[in-house]
Amino acid sequence: MVVCEREAAHRAASDAELVAWVDEHDQLQGVLERAQLRERGLIGRGTFILLFNSAGELCVHRRTLSKAIYPGYWDVAAGGMVQGDESYAESAARELEEELGVGGVALTAHEHFLFDQRGNRLWCAVFSAVWDGPLRLQPEEVLEARFVPVEQALAESEIMDYCPDSIAALHRVLADRR
Repeated sequence: MVVCEREAAHRAASDAELVAWVDEHDQLQGVLERAQLRERGLIGRGTFILLFNSAGELCVHRRTLSKAIYPGYWDVAAGGMVQGDESYAESAARELEEELGVGGVALTAHEHFLFDQRGNRLWCAVFSAVWDGPLRLQPEEVLEARFVPVEQALAESEIMDYCPDSIAALHRVLADRR
């Protein structure tokens, strides 16, 4: 019961978070509450951080059931919405530390693209990092996490519920590597 109450309080705070609102060209239009941005079908900014270990395995994690979008889905990237006063890189560093407890690592910038799906319209900035240390999962957002070969994550995404936005980010980074 305490966990559910903590997750509900976290979701309410998350929905009230002020995030960047942008247009179809990623030009800043202002700052809105996350829930208002989603309800009005507007475009926000988001970050995706693909976390690898030195063996080349990708960290996948399962989202909590209290998440507003894709609850309980598996995710191939840490990340989230860019706050009104931060850059994509600042958001990526903050989100990686908040969700997985990984801080002080070098982030490599990759793709920047528009993900446009009903209920989830984002200009996305994709980063990657390498980490071999322990993970400290944020219990309000992450149920479990594990490192798997990239091919396994892609195969699982075909038969299990994986977040389509982070899968799109992964596909774009992999295409660039080829």
